[in-house]
Amino acid sequence: MTTNMNANSLIYVFPGQGTQVPGMGDGLFEKFPDITRAADETLGYSIKTLCLDNPDNKLNQTEYTQPALYTVNAMTYLSIKQETGRVPDFVAGHSLGEYNALFASGAFDFVSGLRLVQKRGELMAQATGGGMAAIIGLTRDQIRDVMLLYGSPDVSIANLNSPKQTVISGSMSVINDIQSSFEEAGAKLFLPLPVSGAFHSRFMESARRQFEAFLKSFQFNRPNIPVISNVEASPYPNGGIAELLAKQVTSPVRWVESMQYLLRQPNPTFKEIGPGDTLQTLLHYIMN
Repeated sequence: MTTNMNANSLIYVFPGQGTQVPGMGDGLFEKFPDITRAADETLGYSIKTLCLDNPDNKLNQTEYTQPALYTVNAMTYLSIKQETGRVPDFVAGHSLGEYNALFASGAFDFVSGLRLVQKRGELMAQATGGGMAAIIGLTRDQIRDVMLLYGSPDVSIANLNSPKQTVISGSMSVINDIQSSFEEAGAKLFLPLPVSGAFHSRFMESARRQFEAFLKSFQFNRPNIPVISNVEASPYPNGGIAELLAKQVTSPVRWVESMQYLLRQPNPTFKEIGPGDTLQTLLHYIMN
């Protein structure tokens, strides 16, 4: 895998769970009928109906959110690639979005990636009993100090999104109880997230083990574009994709470090590929 060291570095970033919105993908399902058909056949339901109409609020249920976002992100990437004729120099994705980065790099085809995120979403949805919360206004070290003082093994850092936006995972009882400790430490906001489990933590260990076994049936290609790993905050090595994808389920998303790596590339230009501008907002805070 070689790094493109041209005068400018074009970097595509793909958003993850939490950025889904009813109506996403409008116009893309008609533009990519083969992708839409393949998604319907793989999933056993209409991906277009799920994304546009959000029946029974399924779009916010993990087992549906992940395939939906992966599909819309993938079609958005293919549409931009058709329009511009350009291939990025680097790709990265936040949590689920990392599967779109790997798809864009040629590590696997669309259907293989969809099968992976479908299984991932199902397993993560089954691992209930925990929760997550976003903490605004404290640094990583301040958050770690609060957790150390609180003294429970049932809470950990899940996403390092920006210098002063961090997401924690843990048992629901601890998430509810620890809020006052963070507020006393100076947090501007403690926001419980509407998720079904404690993602990117040890509470996902059962899901990780089952997903690791599922990954063994897949063959991965060597990425032809450098993909920044959430786990390592550096490009995927020439092997070990399955190992890193399994590890990602229980490991923190090191987004700040990933973006800092990309910001060190020559004249980096970032483009968010998917619904919303969440990652561009985080990048603004990382840069400033």
